[in-house]
Parts: sequence; structure tokens; C-alpha cells
Amino acid sequence: MKTEVKKFKDLSVEEIHEILRIRSEVFVVEQRCIYQDIDGKDEKAMHVMGKNNNEIIAYTRILDSGDCYDFPSISRVVVKKKNRGAERGKEIMKESIKYIKETLKEKTIVLAAQKYLENFYRELGFIAEGEEYLEDEIPHQKMKLKS
Repeated sequence: MKTEVKKFKDLSVEEIHEILRIRSEVFVVEQRCIYQDIDGKDEKAMHVMGKNNNEIIAYTRILDSGDCYDFPSISRVVVKKKNRGAERGKEIMKESIKYIKETLKEKTIVLAAQKYLENFYRELGFIAEGEEYLEDEIPHQKMKLKS
């Protein structure tokens, strides 16, 4: 898997379409959650795409400090269903963490983890913070990585 990081304005129309399609497939259809995925934050975000043969198979969105939390955050973490089980989620997360540490020069990262994925994020060094909460009727846990 090859990783690319781009600002919204640098994404091609095809990349934007594929990103929104993957997010919709997983977060809306697969998880049966009706919510507003296009939330006005994509234009501010850095988009981390994991590609295989020029097809986006994994993705995250990075928001800078102040755009969502006091620290940079990673959101919309997604891997295409057919590409799961091959560590693509960990791979795209590690690249996202690396980008924040090396490019944004930040040591603390925040995310809102779906509760069932809490162990996945723990394996990457994130620690639960605060109480579990519902977001779009799905249990979530705020998590933080400090290095």
C-alpha cells in the first residue's frame, strides 16, 4: 500500500469521489448509521490515502489543533471491507501519526474512537480519556496519544 497525504484543494475530483464513497459505504451503509458525513471539516483537513494500484483502500482525515480539539486529531479512519485483515488500518494510522509528529511537529494526538475499536487504538499507543459517550447513536471513547 502506497500512502499519499494531500490538502483538500489538491485532491482530484476522482479522489474526492472515492473518499466520500468509501466513507459512505462503511459509516452509513455497513454501520447502518444515518448521519451527515460531509461536515464542513474536509476543506480544513489533510487527507491520508492508502492506495493499492491507484485505488484508495484505506483513509484517514487529519484535523489541526483547534479545528476539532485542542490538539491535532485523526478521524474518518476507514479501510475498504475487501482489504481488511491485512493490517491496512494500522498502516494508515501509523502514517497519519507520523505525519502529525513530523510535519505538524505535535506530540499529542486526539481521536474519537468507536468503542468496539478501542483495543485497536490502544495497540497504537492511544489511552482512553473521560467517559464513553454516544455520537450518532454509536458508543465512542475519546482517546489520546502522547509521545
